Amino acid sequence: MPEAPPPAPTGDELLKVLSALGNPHRMRIVAALTESRNYVSALARLIGMGRPLLHMHLQRLEAAGLVAGTLEVAEDGKTVKYYDVTPFFYQLTPRVIARAAATITDTTETDRTAGRSAKEEAK
Repeated sequence: MPEAPPPAPTGDELLKVLSALGNPHRMRIVAALTESRNYVSALARLIGMGRPLLHMHLQRLEAAGLVAGTLEVAEDGKTVKYYDVTPFFYQLTPRVIARAAATITDTTETDRTAGRSAKEEAK
C-alpha cells in the first residue's frame, strides 16, 4: 500500500519552520546534525560557534520540530543533551501555502491590546 502524504502544515507551523530555516546558522546546524547526532560543546567546535549562541539556535530548531534533544548520562556521570535531526518533509506549492495562510492565527489584535496595556502600565 502506498505511503500517505504527510498532512499539510498549518500556517503557524509552516511559519515556525520557515523562520527557523531562514537563518544560515540554523541551516548549518541542521546540516551538521544530518551527518551525526551531537552534543552542544562538540557541535559548537564543529561549526565554530559559541555555546550560548548555538544553544539559542538549537532551541529555535527544537521549537519548530526540526531537531530533538535527549538527555543521556555519560560514562563520567555527567548528563549530556544530544541533538539529532527529526525526520521532516515539507512540500511547498502555491496551494499548500494558500491553505496554510488560511489557518494563520491572527495575532495583530492581541499584539495591539498587549502593547496598549504595557504602555498604560508604564504611565
